Amino acid sequence: QVQLVESGGGLVQAGGSLRLSCAASGRTFSSYAMGWFRQAPGKEREFVAAITMSANRLYYADSVKGRFTISRDNAKNTVYLQMNSLKPEDTAVYYCAASSYYRGSYYYQNSYDSWGQGTQVTVSS
Repeated sequence: QVQLVESGGGLVQAGGSLRLSCAASGRTFSSYAMGWFRQAPGKEREFVAAITMSANRLYYADSVKGRFTISRDNAKNTVYLQMNSLKPEDTAVYYCAASSYYRGSYYYQNSYDSWGQGTQVTVSS
């Protein structure tokens, strides 16, 4: 399994931007599809975005489409989530996840093998 460490969270005003990073250990990062999920207080963890191994396909939740961008740098073993036009409802702990093989969808938590510890994003109104 790959080890994942997220960073880049923080407090931002509504309308602002943040870029989250997820650094992966190991030499096989390029063989994993990567995803971002988030969990707000009192709510279930939900899908945010995913990117395939070669970055040829991107997936987004409707709630973030047009505002968030997922990308990866396989040379740096890192996946990013650029978040623009942030809203208070984006407040959550954000988790990155790695999928070693395709299970039919990247939208579900059980499609992923490894998870990071999460980074808090708080958007004030």
